[in-house]
Amino acid sequence: MMNLDKDYWNNRYLDQNIPWDAGSITRPIKEFIDGIDNKKLRILIPGAGTGHEATYLYQQGFTDVYICDWAPEALGIFSERVPSFPKSHLLCQDFFTLDRRFDLIIEQTFFCAIPRSLRTAYAEKTAALLHEEGRIIGLLFAQEFDKDGPPFGGTKKEYIETFSSHFNIQTLEICRNSIKPRAEKEFFIQLLKK
Repeated sequence: MMNLDKDYWNNRYLDQNIPWDAGSITRPIKEFIDGIDNKKLRILIPGAGTGHEATYLYQQGFTDVYICDWAPEALGIFSERVPSFPKSHLLCQDFFTLDRRFDLIIEQTFFCAIPRSLRTAYAEKTAALLHEEGRIIGLLFAQEFDKDGPPFGGTKKEYIETFSSHFNIQTLEICRNSIKPRAEKEFFIQLLKK
């Protein structure tokens, strides 16, 4: 198993070897954001990479958005694209060391990038980071992969087992509006903290 550490991910951005980057916010997350009325929600995007979701949120007037990635190159790319985004909201650190509270966590290609051995820790950490009535929304792969990851796939049964001790699973269904390369291959999730 390769070492999926900070240097590994930073080098992927330096080499521009980031095939998961869709180049803009994806439809499922955009449509969810478009339905949010409260622009003051404190929002975290973990493993945000170049931050297309944060770019969109910021452009729509959301004022309390944080992005976390431990690859400085990824955050640098984001900062060049959105220079007015508050620098104090760019968290260049290991997600598992965060110590803040949020209302909403947006999951977009982070869960599938961490080793499977950290999935339970992810569920525990996201629950700890969320206020009461906080939630996770986003996308998870709806398939397994032939090769060892990243990305790491998964099944609906596995996701239910991973999250159900910390969250009420409100939605875990095949996404109806995925981008074409991911059609029928991802679940849309809405998880409410217990």
